[in-house]
Amino acid sequence: MTVSRDSSERAAGTAGVPDGPGEFPRRAWWTVLKRTIVEFKDDRLQDLAAGLTYYAVLSIFPALIVLVSVFGLLGRGDAAAQLSGVMVLVPAEVRDLMVTSIQAAQNGAGAASAVAIAGLVVALWSASGYIAAFIRAGNAIYDIGEGRPFWKITPLRIGLTLLATVLLALGAIAVTLTGDLAAALGRALGLDEAAVLAWDILKWPLMVLVATGLIMLLYWAAPNVRQPGLRWISPGSVLAIVLWVIVSGGFALYAANFASYGKTYGALAGIVVFLVWLWLSNMALLLGAEFDAELIRQRSIAAGRPAEREPYAVPRDEPKADSLPE
Repeated sequence: MTVSRDSSERAAGTAGVPDGPGEFPRRAWWTVLKRTIVEFKDDRLQDLAAGLTYYAVLSIFPALIVLVSVFGLLGRGDAAAQLSGVMVLVPAEVRDLMVTSIQAAQNGAGAASAVAIAGLVVALWSASGYIAAFIRAGNAIYDIGEGRPFWKITPLRIGLTLLATVLLALGAIAVTLTGDLAAALGRALGLDEAAVLAWDILKWPLMVLVATGLIMLLYWAAPNVRQPGLRWISPGSVLAIVLWVIVSGGFALYAANFASYGKTYGALAGIVVFLVWLWLSNMALLLGAEFDAELIRQRSIAAGRPAEREPYAVPRDEPKADSLPE
């Protein structure tokens, strides 16, 4: 595989190249959808999702430590109670396991300040392992090797991890601002009851927008690809959110009413349900990224690039020879 580029392929704004996915004809959208399904198998997304699930399990407790610390800085003590509102879609076994883990992390967060800071740094680095795995998965989806040096990758993975944790904490706090608490805050800010009622309604779409934006940022920053613009990765992030809601709700119903995890796995049933839910969630996330990658491929074809030529996207940094996908 060659990674050389003609200058014309690097140039933006080529005549006839769509400026956004909305400029594609309907036939092109069908092509993107069909190729997404084909590439789902060819790129082994189910295996990549399993790898992400492994790193998610390794990262989740350190991430909870960071999350509990963020809640402490924001003056919100009971992280488990704050997060309960955003876990309504996940299976009950997963919810119970998450609450137990958060409470354990919170109970262990009272160490001396110097030790706590050192532990927080280690936890942040450990939690960023998932982002590092997603970077590799993103490169595999785009059929491109990694070319960014360590000093670029490390701040990227740490920054994305910290941003995701802070947004999750802020989102969880926003969800709990309801009822008497929202009314009291409204009075303190001089807002009337209509404003408080509007907040109770609008906070859920706002949460969806924040989650979509976070996924969009992950799709934009993770792969070693020079994205033509955020509009090219927004369809996949919306698709990922929709798929995640459907998968989580559907699996929660299945696990509660039809599955026999308790009979098969006994005391391990909660852990098994959690792992399956994580795997399905990661598949939804990767499928959204694959959809965006196929949009980029279609744009490249519209610019005159042969459909079979790979990689079809312009790299941020020229891939190293030993990092190119087979």
